[in-house]
Amino acid sequence: MFDLLRSRYRLSQDPATVFGMSYADGASLQAEQGTDELVSRLVDRFRAVAREYEVVLVLGTDYHDTQLPAELTLNARLANEFNASVIAVVGGLRQTADSVVAEVHNANLAFSTQDCDVLAVIANRVAPEDATQVAARLKERLPVPVYVLPEEAALAAPTVAQVVQTLAGQVLLGDAAGLARDVLDFVFGGAMLPTFLAALTPGCLVITPGDRADLIVGTLGAHSAGAPAIAGVLLTLGQRPGPDIMALADRLAPGTPVISVPGASFPTAAELSTLKGRLTAATPRKAETALGLFEMHVDTAELTDRFAVARSPRVTPMMFEHELIERARSSRRHVVLPESTEERILRAAEVLLRRNVCDLTLLGEKIAVRKRVADLGVNLGLDVVEHKGSAICRIVDPQTSPLREDFAETYAKLRAHKGMTVELAHDVVLEGSYFGTLMVHAGLADGMVSGAAHSTAATIRPAFEVIKTAAGVSIVSSVFFMCLPDQVLVYGDCAVNPDPDAEQLADIAIQSAQTAAQFHVEPRVAMLSYSTGTSGSGADVDKVRDATVIVRERRPELPVEGPIQYDAAVDARVAAAKLPGSKVAGRATVLIFPDLNTGNNTYKAVQRSAGAIAIGPVLQGLRKPVNDLSRGALVQDIVNTVAITAIQAQGKTQTPA
Repeated sequence: MFDLLRSRYRLSQDPATVFGMSYADGASLQAEQGTDELVSRLVDRFRAVAREYEVVLVLGTDYHDTQLPAELTLNARLANEFNASVIAVVGGLRQTADSVVAEVHNANLAFSTQDCDVLAVIANRVAPEDATQVAARLKERLPVPVYVLPEEAALAAPTVAQVVQTLAGQVLLGDAAGLARDVLDFVFGGAMLPTFLAALTPGCLVITPGDRADLIVGTLGAHSAGAPAIAGVLLTLGQRPGPDIMALADRLAPGTPVISVPGASFPTAAELSTLKGRLTAATPRKAETALGLFEMHVDTAELTDRFAVARSPRVTPMMFEHELIERARSSRRHVVLPESTEERILRAAEVLLRRNVCDLTLLGEKIAVRKRVADLGVNLGLDVVEHKGSAICRIVDPQTSPLREDFAETYAKLRAHKGMTVELAHDVVLEGSYFGTLMVHAGLADGMVSGAAHSTAATIRPAFEVIKTAAGVSIVSSVFFMCLPDQVLVYGDCAVNPDPDAEQLADIAIQSAQTAAQFHVEPRVAMLSYSTGTSGSGADVDKVRDATVIVRERRPELPVEGPIQYDAAVDARVAAAKLPGSKVAGRATVLIFPDLNTGNNTYKAVQRSAGAIAIGPVLQGLRKPVNDLSRGALVQDIVNTVAITAIQAQGKTQTPA
């Protein structure tokens, strides 16, 4: 578990300090020297860690083969000795609703009678059909919040890699992404191909003798068509198809695992029947599923408020990214993604759906998209119709969509002054960015994100032509959220406007301050120049000085300073020397660059040299949100940008402009 937390949240803690002692050592110490000595040793270990960190998360014993007498009492005593609040977790797997309710009530009572500060109780892995009833019954009976997490098959499912390890199998075909797929079911091959194909289920591992070339090719062919997408193929009896069949299999479903094991089908089935999935650093997709499940069923705001922990003013990159996800999913929106066969887009889409961030529409030919989804082994729930509160994903093909005709007429009307006709517009709207932008314009989607495989111009040109600027805004601009180790700064404009004049620069500053405030960064605006205060002159400095005056006239309540050099804007010692008494100098959070050349180079220099995480560009000034991606964007960058787009949409109207 620590390896998972360390890899995901970039923890620097020495692994040697993580564990108090093993269960075996604890049981032996308790038996030989008593509970007091055991508790004393553990308290010493805890305090050694607590001296180094603001907050310590303590995982109690797991009540499974620990051989510790009076285990609950021991956990309660340790919580009190650590001065720690308690979140009690009760297992609900394979229990009736009545049993879960009773166990949760007993757990709360047991810890409460030991004078523990119980923050909440969580019932975990409850039968999905009982979850709503259990939650309602417990809400009436307990004085603390109770959250009910239903059983999720994907979390309990082993990955293909775990199957390979358990069976000492040999991977004949497949890549790392294929081996990371969850095995949700097992289907044993024995029937003729037409009958066998009908038995396939999404995420299943097909188990068949290696000499059944018909089942191997047929299964991979069905997978390639996404009907359904399987986890992989396991060949028993140590038999392997000939090279021609293997070559065909590789072409049909590249990346899909084909594994050979020496055993027969029956003993193989017996071993697999007891195999369970594990949440580890090697299973990041399971981590996303677990987080999504938790966020969907736990009121995280309520739980956070119950913690008696002083909040640090520091905002780390992970904290900022977490808040983006939380805010986006708090009022779920619908975002359209035109680049539907781009691998990073599809992997980001899987994360967004697992975290329940927003509903998604992928634009493209349905067969091609499904094939790409199957080849990558991502699970987008494309066949799910009823979402039951979860985010959903659908595919829309602009070529065959009934929306094409309406969009062509709309675009022709909007661009008639440029000579656009309905006939020409029929072809224009087939392009993904145009079709997606028109969906946003029509209120059929709340926002669009593109650019992973297209230029910035290809993404924002349709937005300029269709969405257009918001009321009172003269220019569309952009910002980057620069996530430094202990704070988030807002840089603008680093992506859109090459050389804004004073009026435009003032507009960029005001928009950037509004964007900062929307994302909980208190705006203190620095209008950057190579000169601070009245120390310099020249056209470039005068432009910044004039822009600062305009900002103060239009937004007198907004803290703004300019012209000011970067060091004076962010370093309190330099600020004290150059601009003593300034409310912004040394504390600036929104930094406005005089031109694109300066802004773009600066953000990249800070990103590469200081190790900052740059989230953006985030477009501002449009009536509805459309955002561009860097063509080098990573999966997490795409997730962040989509979350930002959804948050922007939460403040926008949903009717056509």
